[in-house]
Amino acid sequence: MIGRLNHVAIAVRDLAAATAVYKDSLGATMTEPTAQPEHGVTVVFVTLPNTKIEFLEPLGENSPIAKFLEKNADGGIHHICYEVDDIIAARDRLKAQGARVLGDGNPKIGAHGKPVLFLHPKDFLGTLTELEQA
Repeated sequence: MIGRLNHVAIAVRDLAAATAVYKDSLGATMTEPTAQPEHGVTVVFVTLPNTKIEFLEPLGENSPIAKFLEKNADGGIHHICYEVDDIIAARDRLKAQGARVLGDGNPKIGAHGKPVLFLHPKDFLGTLTELEQA
């Protein structure tokens, strides 16, 4: 069921500063910032040969990233994302095994324009896990 690692997401307070660190210090190739109002974030992706790093900056007061940053003042790794061939089949299999799908359980369109779901961290070794349709 689990496919390739799509990205590792890092919550940041200042997207421009985070982008500068990776671009200037590491020579990384970055995407332009993209607002994702449905998810309450603005994102930038660091493009790597084998995966991506996603920077998440809060968008609005009710952003889940703002809540994360309240608990983790310096930011940090927020979630990991794996690709799956069939997100509905993956969801149904995981739910049948007792895993909790966050939200209403239905996929939303993510930053790559593909359906995504989030799985409760308590069911996955303390790590918020995102599944993205491959």
